[in-house]
Amino acid sequence: MKAEVLNYLRMDGRFPHILCPGCGIGTIMKQLVFAFSDLKLRNEDICVVSGIGCSSRIPGYLDCDTFHTLHGRALPAATGVKLARPDMEVIVIGGDGDILAIGLSHFIHAARRNIDLTCIIVNNFNYGMTGGQVSPTTPQGRLSLTTPYKNPEREFNIFELSKAAGAVFFARTTTYHTMHLRSMIKKAITKKGFSIVEVITQCPTFFGRVNRIGDGVAMLEYFKKKAVEIKTLKEGKTPEDKMVIGVLYETEANDFLKSYKEQTGIHLNGSGRRCELR
Repeated sequence: MKAEVLNYLRMDGRFPHILCPGCGIGTIMKQLVFAFSDLKLRNEDICVVSGIGCSSRIPGYLDCDTFHTLHGRALPAATGVKLARPDMEVIVIGGDGDILAIGLSHFIHAARRNIDLTCIIVNNFNYGMTGGQVSPTTPQGRLSLTTPYKNPEREFNIFELSKAAGAVFFARTTTYHTMHLRSMIKKAITKKGFSIVEVITQCPTFFGRVNRIGDGVAMLEYFKKKAVEIKTLKEGKTPEDKMVIGVLYETEANDFLKSYKEQTGIHLNGSGRRCELR
């Protein structure tokens, strides 16, 4: 692996990782690190924030400023970091349960404020860390530990939720499409405002096994078959039983720091110690 990539990892006895065989979270971490390298971000200019869950362990492997906070509370913690240090690139990473269940209110208000954060939602359709319970994104009709007779509820449409709440950028990708994944992360990081990347990822230990999809490789093949790039769609029509990947939505709006200055006259200068009234 390239030295510039290793520079972003803590190699002091933290590897091998704790993730299950075939899990897609390692792929996401790898492409996140490559995105840092491609963008030439300095370690001291990055802060990665997470809550609780399998994907929330990623910051522990990264050699930058990290914040491992409470279940569902990554976004308010990250908001505090961004307000104190607006000069930093602040990235939130968490699972579908962490961000869209206990953390849902924080997610909606972070989007409403348009705080300049990158939010990576690792969507493996269940609560993987605690045994595979149903989550807000478990597809209707699928099995989970707590829906043994199939999930009767409709799943969240994360894209529509994000757009309605006020996010300025939304992209979807999968762990099969690794270069696409890296590209979407880079676009989100460089976008000013609240930017979201939904990553469809495999949980072979629980979701794949229980739903008879198969192991990690089988799930990646499943993503390959189901995914369709938005650029290839004609007249915006999605083929039945497919999932659209790519940049689904992008707009322009004042980010929270700019709006804060315009409304209050206070400029957050990035020193982390004081503000300037202008």
